[in-house]
Amino acid sequence: MTRIKCLYLTTLLMVLASWFSTAAQDPPSATSRRLKIVRDQVQDQIDKLEETYRYLHTHPELSLQEVQTANRLAKELESLGFDVTTKIGGTGIVGVLKNGPGPTVLVRTDMDALPVTEKTGVSYASKVQARDRSGTLVGVMHACGHDIHMTCWLGTAKTLVALKSQWSGTLVFIGQPAEEIGVGARAMLQDGLFKRLPKPDYALALHAEARLPVGHINYSPGLALANVDTVDIVVKGNGGHGAAPHTTVDPIVLAARIVLDLQTIVSREINPTDPAVVTVGSIHGGTKHNIIPSDVKLQLTVRTTRDEVRKHVLDAIERIAKAAATGARAPEPSVTVNHDEFTPACVNDTALARKITSMFEEILGKERVHERPPIMGGEDFGRYGREGVPIFMYFLGTIDEARWENSLKPGAKSLPSMHSDSYYPTPEPSIRVGVTTLSMAVLNLVGKEMK
Repeated sequence: MTRIKCLYLTTLLMVLASWFSTAAQDPPSATSRRLKIVRDQVQDQIDKLEETYRYLHTHPELSLQEVQTANRLAKELESLGFDVTTKIGGTGIVGVLKNGPGPTVLVRTDMDALPVTEKTGVSYASKVQARDRSGTLVGVMHACGHDIHMTCWLGTAKTLVALKSQWSGTLVFIGQPAEEIGVGARAMLQDGLFKRLPKPDYALALHAEARLPVGHINYSPGLALANVDTVDIVVKGNGGHGAAPHTTVDPIVLAARIVLDLQTIVSREINPTDPAVVTVGSIHGGTKHNIIPSDVKLQLTVRTTRDEVRKHVLDAIERIAKAAATGARAPEPSVTVNHDEFTPACVNDTALARKITSMFEEILGKERVHERPPIMGGEDFGRYGREGVPIFMYFLGTIDEARWENSLKPGAKSLPSMHSDSYYPTPEPSIRVGVTTLSMAVLNLVGKEMK
C-alpha cells in the first residue's frame, strides 16, 4: 500500500510539475500570432505570385515607358477593391483603400527596368529590346530587382485586403515610374500626389539586395543612400591634324587632365568624414587616329551625403574644368548639372526604422536583421521624406544559401551587383519573405490590437 501511494504521489507530482511548467511558459506574443495569419495568407498566394514575377521579369519596360506594367498593376489593385488613379506623373499609378479610422500608410514600388541585355541564363530571361530616350535600340532587363519589388508589393496588397478585419486605417499603394533615372517620385509629387490623394503618415518600401542571402534584411536607421547628381562636361579645343599638334588645342589631352584633377576634389577638398564620390563614367571624343577633335564629352556621376558637400563638389567640378581650359588656352568648357535627374539622399526616419526592425528581429531572428552604414547608391524614395513624411526603406536578401556560400569560398567569383547583366534573385523564398515582412511592417502601423 505504501508503495502504491508512493507511485501515486510520484505520478501526481510529475503531472503537476508538467502543468506548472506549461502554465509558466509565455503565451504566444501578438506579433507571433499575427505572423502566423500573414504566413498562411502568403502561402495561399505564393504560386500565383511566382507566376506574376516571371511575367514581370520577361516583360520589362524602360523608364517613362512603363505603360503595360502600370496597366497590369492598376488592374490588380482594382480587382482587390482599391480606388485606382492612373497617369500620375506620367505612367504612375496610385491605389487607395480606406478601412476605417487610423493612420495612412503609403507602400511604394518602382516599375522601370534598365537598358541592360540579360545574361543570367535563367529560363525566363528577358529577351526584350526597346528604344531608349536617345533612340538607341537596347536590351531591357530588371537588373535592379524592380520585378521583385512589384511582386512583393502586390502580394502585400492581397494579404492586407484578406486581413481587413485585422487593421484599421488607409492604404496608399504607389506604382512609381522612372526611379532608375531619378525623376519618377518628383514627377508624381509635382503632379499633385499628396494634394489629389491622401498624404500618408508613414511611407514604406523594400529593395532587393544582390549580395545578401534570402531570409536576411539590411537597413540603416537614418541616412541610407546618397545624393545623386549627373554632370555633363564638353571640353572644347581647336581641332586639326594629328601630325601637327602644335597648331591645335587638343581637347583629349585637356580632358585627361580634367579627369585627373577632378579626383582631388574628394581627396583634398572634402572632409574625410564626409563621404563623396566623383566618377567619370563616360568619355567620348574623336573619330580617327590622326585627327585631333574639336571637343570631348565627359559624363560624371556625383554622390554626396550632405547638401553643403553636394554644393561644394558641384562648384568645384566647374571651377576645375574652367581652370584647366584657361591653362591650356582653350575655349571655356560647358559644364551642365542635370537637375531634372537629381536624386536627393534617402534618409530613413529613425523612430520608424527602430519600430519596424524591432519587429523584424522578432519574426526573423536578430541574427538575420543587420544594421549597416549608408551606401553611396541613390533612390528617389527619399523625396517622399522631404515632403515631411516619415519613411523607411529596407533591403531584402535575394540570394539562395548555396549561391551565397559558394561565393564566399577562396577563389570563388563574387556575386554580381545590382545593375549587372548577371544578377538574378531567387524568386522563392525571396518573394515569400518580402511579402511577409512588408505586410507585417504595415500591420505594425495600422493593425488592431491582437487579443
